[in-house]
Amino acid sequence: MTYVPILKGKKGEFLALKHASAEVQSQIRPVMEIVPDSEVATFCTHAVDSTPDGMVLSVDCSALSGTNASRVDIGGPMMRVGESLGQRQVAMCPVFRITDTQKMLAEVAAVMNLHEQGGCLRASSLDVSQGLLEGEHIRNLLRVLRVDPEEIDLLIDAGPVQSEDSRHVRVGEVTESLERLAPWPWRRICVAAGAFPFNLSGFPRGRATPVKREDALLWADVTDKWQTRRLDFADFGVTHPRMPAQSRGAPHPNMRYTSDINWQVFVYAKRRRGNDDFFVLSRDLVDSPYWPSSGARTSWGDARLLECAERERPRAGGGTEWRAWATSHHLAAVTSRLTILGRP
Repeated sequence: MTYVPILKGKKGEFLALKHASAEVQSQIRPVMEIVPDSEVATFCTHAVDSTPDGMVLSVDCSALSGTNASRVDIGGPMMRVGESLGQRQVAMCPVFRITDTQKMLAEVAAVMNLHEQGGCLRASSLDVSQGLLEGEHIRNLLRVLRVDPEEIDLLIDAGPVQSEDSRHVRVGEVTESLERLAPWPWRRICVAAGAFPFNLSGFPRGRATPVKREDALLWADVTDKWQTRRLDFADFGVTHPRMPAQSRGAPHPNMRYTSDINWQVFVYAKRRRGNDDFFVLSRDLVDSPYWPSSGARTSWGDARLLECAERERPRAGGGTEWRAWATSHHLAAVTSRLTILGRP
């Protein structure tokens, strides 16, 4: 079983990929989303600098649709990313949707031809309700792309799921999507959902607050019902599925720490100079029951957290570093649970 983390294509997330252990690398197939406030060139630089050797990046450019990122003279974002990564020997699998325009699908086809890594069809429950997942639509899509379904990964995206009630609704929608799409001989099938809150504004300061990983529970519910074919697991790491607004100002010291079927969310007030409150946060995390028995060996991010707890770093980092360390731990924790328990 493969873990498919759907990550925002920013520096912190790429740092987590760069420092993932060989064991974690062998078990993940990342989807990187280019965020609207990011330049395509910046994304490509991060990808080239941080993608481990041999890893294939599935790249989703859909958030850039309709922005000034698309220029007639040099092509749209998908083509630009595909050519840039191809020139620098980073393998890419383009992500597309059944609602994409003919122009976008033409770029997807060109990138698939350039990289020879196939593609990834990202479908949602909304596609089912609109009748877009019928056989005629799928056949037309594959005809336009000039590919067979065996060359395509199917990613069924349930979107946000942040309560038990919404999870039960989404399970039904995902199961219906599988009934429509699973008969096709896709290369791989993956079910995705996201349960992390959109922001940390409502969290109490100075202590850990548990957040249920409803996305992991949704996947377990679906796989219990759907025994026809193995389903890979996908989530949105330690972020909400929705694209973030452009960041303004420095965040409060925080850590989104994956612990079993919960996240433990630490948010601390700014009382000390710089981000020195993060040193206190790290100490509290390491002293808590959520710190794993494997400690700093768990991941690159955990090693950095222990350094902060023991004041072995001159600086406590900032938002980019905290997101990188949290994502690093999350990748290690999820792949470990999948290996040992068969569940995320």
